[in-house]
Amino acid sequence: MANDRTRPDLDDTLVEGLGKLSEALETVEAARGLLYGFHQLTGKADKELQDAVDLLREAGATALADDLDRELVGRNVVADRWTFQIVEDYDANYWTTFRDFDARARDEYSGGDRHVYEARMKQRERTKGHPAHEAGPDLAD
Repeated sequence: MANDRTRPDLDDTLVEGLGKLSEALETVEAARGLLYGFHQLTGKADKELQDAVDLLREAGATALADDLDRELVGRNVVADRWTFQIVEDYDANYWTTFRDFDARARDEYSGGDRHVYEARMKQRERTKGHPAHEAGPDLAD
């Protein structure tokens, strides 16, 4: 990776394209986090449902408890899948492929440097010589 993360050797349109690809990957990462949250919350809800079934059964509401236990406890959340299977499919078939293409783009066009677009933006928008606006650890101000 180059010390000058702004990569003045790269074409502006290429840097913008790499930046958009990186931004898209960041959105995928956020979506993945929500998917894992969905997975965890659904699992928590199923455990809470099991607790409710036990309490209803203990209280004598056995028909309702039996119906809930049979129809809802452990039910697939989408056709043939629990949430862990959805997460695994997302990771294997989308997230991993997306990350691989992002890495390929960086390796092929920016020598592995990440966030070149943002590095250029920082240099454009910072106030040179102002405290807390330093160029970066390896760059002269």
